[in-house]
Amino acid sequence: MASFPKIISVDDHTVEPSDVWRNRLPARFHDVGPRIVRAPVKDMTFAGGRFAPTMGAPGDDGPVADWWVYEDLCRPLTRLDTAVGCSRDEIRLEGITYEQMRPGSYSVPERLADMDLNHVQSALCFPTFPRFCGQTFTEAADRELALLCVRAYNDWMVEQWCGPDAQGRLIPLIIVPLWDARLAADEVRRNAARGVRAVCFSEIPPHLGLPSVHGDDWDPFLAACEETGTVIAMHIGSSSRMPSTSADAPPAVGSVLTFANCCFSLADWLMSGKFDRFPGLRVMYAEGQIGWIPYILERADVVWEENRGWGGIAEKVRTPPSELFARHVYGCFFDDAAGLRNLDAIGAGNVLYETDYPHSDSTWPRSRQVAEEQMAHLEPATVERVVRGNAIELLGLTAEGLWPGA
Repeated sequence: MASFPKIISVDDHTVEPSDVWRNRLPARFHDVGPRIVRAPVKDMTFAGGRFAPTMGAPGDDGPVADWWVYEDLCRPLTRLDTAVGCSRDEIRLEGITYEQMRPGSYSVPERLADMDLNHVQSALCFPTFPRFCGQTFTEAADRELALLCVRAYNDWMVEQWCGPDAQGRLIPLIIVPLWDARLAADEVRRNAARGVRAVCFSEIPPHLGLPSVHGDDWDPFLAACEETGTVIAMHIGSSSRMPSTSADAPPAVGSVLTFANCCFSLADWLMSGKFDRFPGLRVMYAEGQIGWIPYILERADVVWEENRGWGGIAEKVRTPPSELFARHVYGCFFDDAAGLRNLDAIGAGNVLYETDYPHSDSTWPRSRQVAEEQMAHLEPATVERVVRGNAIELLGLTAEGLWPGA
């Protein structure tokens, strides 16, 4: 293409600055709220889909990292959190400090500059320390403090990360108190009132000890999302469990299978009856890629047609799953030539583009080149739709692709 449309990335990430919660929590929580401690890494493993770091004591031997400390949780910043700017051979499982990461990971001006380098106009960013659906706070013992932490993060996200300095180019994505669906609904409405149109949720809530989408537990939250036009954004790993095959499988196994939880989750949603009950609801699968979608839709339609009598869905799923997908679901990808070759079977209106900055899988600073190579067979109007048009419509952006609430 002589010119390529500016990218709207629906899956990037922010590494929260060290003062996010200290600046927003009441003074009595400063010593117990999330805070950064610089300490050695005693041990760090990532096997069987589980990340397990151990913090050393000050003065111990070992590489030093910046750790988020909150209740019993000690979680280091890692090179996998922010790998852009490093060669592939330098990206290892290791703890790092803020000084060792690219400033665009946590600083708005530097983020905008790195977006310019990558032909990206606007970006929706998932959390790091709260994890991909805020489950860090769901797992906390002190619910009063946890709720304050959720609200503090959202205030920082809307007012600072996506505030005036971002020029409308950073699109807010909030977290909610997942332990209470009514509180979650309240937080959706609170933020929708200031223009937020996206909320994090878990791909498979039972992995977090939460109800599944098959019952009515989540209905207050889903009703609030439908009422406000808030899209439910589910990132791979938002169930705190990456796909794997055994306890000793290396991380590479899970990296190949990152789409698998999205696949399971989509089957849940299509067979839950929620899309029939909440016809305005929309969900998206961040970083799940799209190549797997055609077969799942084909199989889901067969099951709906032939097995619904004994399959437990006859009374609640009134519409063929492929039609539900077309109306309610968006797949997101950053590098998926196979999926783009089968775009007609997915639906050009149900696909969103992403760059995954600053993670190790990110296509930065070559996202435009990757897209041009993989979309060369598509009509310009289809490219425009995939790269930015669908995101503008889904997230309520201006015609120029900017967040109107900035």
